[in-house]
Amino acid sequence: MRLRLPGPATCIGPVNLALDRFREILCKREQRYVGAQLTFSFERKRIMLEENEVTRGLVGRYVETYAYADGRLDIRWKGHSLPYRTFDKDQRVTHAAIIENKRLSDVLAYIKERQDQPPSPKVKTNSEKNGYTPRGRKPGKRMDFMNDPAVIARRQQALSRLDAAE
Repeated sequence: MRLRLPGPATCIGPVNLALDRFREILCKREQRYVGAQLTFSFERKRIMLEENEVTRGLVGRYVETYAYADGRLDIRWKGHSLPYRTFDKDQRVTHAAIIENKRLSDVLAYIKERQDQPPSPKVKTNSEKNGYTPRGRKPGKRMDFMNDPAVIARRQQALSRLDAAE
Protein backbone atom coordinates (compact mmCIF):
# COMPACT_ATOMS: atom_id res chain seq x y z
CA MET A 1 0.00 0.00 0.00
CA ARG A 2 1.34 3.44 -0.91
CA LEU A 3 0.29 6.62 0.80
CA ARG A 4 -0.23 9.68 -1.44
CA LEU A 5 0.07 13.21 -0.07
CA PRO A 6 -0.91 16.44 -1.82
CA GLY A 7 1.89 18.71 -2.92
CA PRO A 8 5.32 18.19 -4.44
CA ALA A 9 6.05 14.92 -2.66
CA THR A 10 3.44 12.75 -4.34
CA CYS A 11 4.30 9.42 -2.79
CA ILE A 12 5.74 8.10 0.43
CA GLY A 13 7.09 4.58 0.42
CA PRO A 14 5.04 1.54 1.32
CA VAL A 15 3.33 1.42 4.70
CA ASN A 16 4.47 -1.73 6.46
CA LEU A 17 1.67 -2.10 9.01
CA ALA A 18 -0.69 -4.92 9.72
CA LEU A 19 -4.27 -4.16 8.76
CA ASP A 20 -5.48 -4.35 12.41
CA ARG A 21 -2.77 -1.91 13.52
CA PHE A 22 -3.65 0.41 10.64
CA ARG A 23 -7.35 0.41 11.70
CA GLU A 24 -6.31 1.20 15.27
CA ILE A 25 -4.28 4.19 14.09
CA LEU A 26 -7.15 5.58 11.99
CA CYS A 27 -9.88 5.20 14.62
CA LYS A 28 -11.26 8.07 16.68
CA ARG A 29 -9.73 8.00 20.16
CA GLU A 30 -11.03 10.00 23.11
CA GLN A 31 -10.63 9.94 26.87
CA ARG A 32 -13.75 9.79 29.04
CA TYR A 33 -14.15 10.27 32.79
CA VAL A 34 -15.66 7.30 34.64
CA GLY A 35 -18.26 8.33 37.22
CA ALA A 36 -19.07 6.76 40.58
CA GLN A 37 -21.51 4.30 39.00
CA LEU A 38 -18.94 3.11 36.43
CA THR A 39 -20.69 5.06 33.66
CA PHE A 40 -19.82 7.77 31.15
CA SER A 41 -21.43 9.39 28.10
CA PHE A 42 -20.28 8.81 24.54
CA GLU A 43 -22.10 10.09 21.42
CA ARG A 44 -25.52 10.49 23.13
CA LYS A 45 -25.23 7.03 24.68
CA ARG A 46 -24.64 6.06 28.29
CA ILE A 47 -21.84 3.51 28.55
CA MET A 48 -22.02 1.28 31.65
CA LEU A 49 -18.87 -0.68 32.43
CA GLU A 50 -19.40 -4.23 33.66
CA GLU A 51 -18.21 -4.51 37.26
CA ASN A 52 -15.10 -6.65 37.76
CA GLU A 53 -11.76 -6.40 39.57
CA VAL A 54 -10.30 -4.07 36.91
CA THR A 55 -13.25 -1.71 36.55
CA ARG A 56 -13.89 -1.28 40.31
CA GLY A 57 -10.74 0.84 40.57
CA LEU A 58 -11.64 3.08 37.61
CA VAL A 59 -14.03 5.40 39.46
CA GLY A 60 -12.72 8.95 39.02
CA ARG A 61 -10.23 7.95 36.29
CA TYR A 62 -10.15 8.32 32.54
CA VAL A 63 -10.61 5.47 30.06
CA GLU A 64 -9.87 5.58 26.33
CA THR A 65 -12.62 5.02 23.78
CA TYR A 66 -11.73 3.71 20.33
CA ALA A 67 -14.47 4.38 17.76
CA TYR A 68 -13.74 2.48 14.56
CA ALA A 69 -14.98 3.42 11.09
CA ASP A 70 -17.16 0.30 10.88
CA GLY A 71 -19.16 1.43 13.95
CA ARG A 72 -17.48 -0.72 16.58
CA LEU A 73 -16.58 0.80 19.93
CA ASP A 74 -13.79 -0.45 22.16
CA ILE A 75 -13.13 0.85 25.67
CA ARG A 76 -9.65 0.39 27.11
CA TRP A 77 -7.71 1.24 30.22
CA LYS A 78 -3.95 0.76 30.15
CA GLY A 79 -4.29 -1.56 27.16
CA HIS A 80 -6.98 -3.76 28.74
CA SER A 81 -10.23 -3.99 26.80
CA LEU A 82 -13.16 -3.47 29.18
CA PRO A 83 -16.58 -5.14 28.97
CA TYR A 84 -19.50 -2.72 28.80
CA ARG A 85 -23.21 -2.25 28.03
CA THR A 86 -24.78 0.72 26.27
CA PHE A 87 -27.96 2.62 26.97
CA ASP A 88 -29.19 4.79 24.11
CA LYS A 89 -30.61 8.09 25.43
CA ASP A 90 -32.45 8.71 22.13
CA GLN A 91 -34.56 5.56 22.21
CA ARG A 92 -37.86 5.91 20.42
CA VAL A 93 -40.84 3.64 20.76
CA THR A 94 -42.99 3.12 17.69
CA HIS A 95 -46.75 3.46 17.88
CA ALA A 96 -47.15 -0.14 16.73
CA ALA A 97 -45.02 -1.39 19.62
CA ILE A 98 -47.18 0.52 22.08
CA ILE A 99 -50.43 -0.81 20.65
CA GLU A 100 -49.13 -4.38 20.80
CA ASN A 101 -48.54 -4.07 24.52
CA LYS A 102 -51.91 -5.14 25.92
CA ARG A 103 -51.22 -3.93 29.45
CA LEU A 104 -50.83 -0.35 28.29
CA SER A 105 -53.79 -0.25 25.90
CA ASP A 106 -56.36 0.65 28.59
CA VAL A 107 -54.11 3.34 30.07
CA LEU A 108 -53.38 4.80 26.64
CA ALA A 109 -57.09 4.86 25.81
CA TYR A 110 -57.78 6.72 29.06
CA ILE A 111 -54.99 9.25 28.32
CA LYS A 112 -56.28 9.81 24.78
CA GLU A 113 -59.80 10.33 26.14
CA ARG A 114 -58.49 12.92 28.64
CA GLN A 115 -56.50 14.71 25.93
CA ASP A 116 -59.55 14.89 23.65
CA GLN A 117 -61.67 16.57 26.35
CA PRO A 118 -61.85 20.36 26.37
CA PRO A 119 -59.36 21.92 28.76
CA SER A 120 -60.48 22.12 32.37
CA PRO A 121 -61.01 25.51 34.02
CA LYS A 122 -57.88 27.44 34.86
CA VAL A 123 -56.32 26.46 38.16
CA LYS A 124 -55.73 29.50 40.35
CA THR A 125 -52.36 30.09 41.92
CA ASN A 126 -52.09 30.77 45.65
CA SER A 127 -51.54 34.46 44.91
CA GLU A 128 -54.75 34.62 42.88
CA LYS A 129 -56.67 32.75 45.60
CA ASN A 130 -55.54 35.30 48.20
CA GLY A 131 -56.70 38.21 46.06
CA TYR A 132 -53.38 39.42 44.69
CA THR A 133 -53.74 41.68 41.69
CA PRO A 134 -50.73 42.87 39.71
CA ARG A 135 -50.07 46.62 39.81
CA GLY A 136 -49.41 46.84 36.11
CA ARG A 137 -46.14 48.10 34.77
CA LYS A 138 -43.22 47.96 37.14
CA PRO A 139 -41.05 51.04 37.53
CA GLY A 140 -38.41 51.04 34.84
CA LYS A 141 -36.10 53.55 33.21
CA ARG A 142 -38.79 56.23 32.94
CA MET A 143 -40.17 55.87 36.45
CA ASP A 144 -38.42 54.85 39.64
CA PHE A 145 -39.93 54.34 43.09
CA MET A 146 -39.23 57.90 44.18
CA ASN A 147 -41.32 59.25 41.28
CA ASP A 148 -44.02 56.54 41.27
CA PRO A 149 -47.39 58.23 42.04
CA ALA A 150 -48.65 55.25 44.04
CA VAL A 151 -45.51 55.26 46.22
CA ILE A 152 -45.73 59.04 46.70
CA ALA A 153 -49.39 58.76 47.77
CA ARG A 154 -48.58 56.01 50.29
CA ARG A 155 -45.64 58.01 51.64
CA GLN A 156 -47.82 61.13 52.12
CA GLN A 157 -50.52 59.05 53.80
CA ALA A 158 -47.98 57.52 56.21
CA LEU A 159 -46.54 60.97 57.00
CA SER A 160 -50.02 62.40 57.68
CA ARG A 161 -50.72 59.51 60.10
CA LEU A 162 -47.44 60.27 61.90
CA ASP A 163 -48.36 63.97 62.17
CA ALA A 164 -51.82 63.07 63.56
CA ALA A 165 -50.30 60.72 66.16
CA GLU A 166 -47.99 63.47 67.53
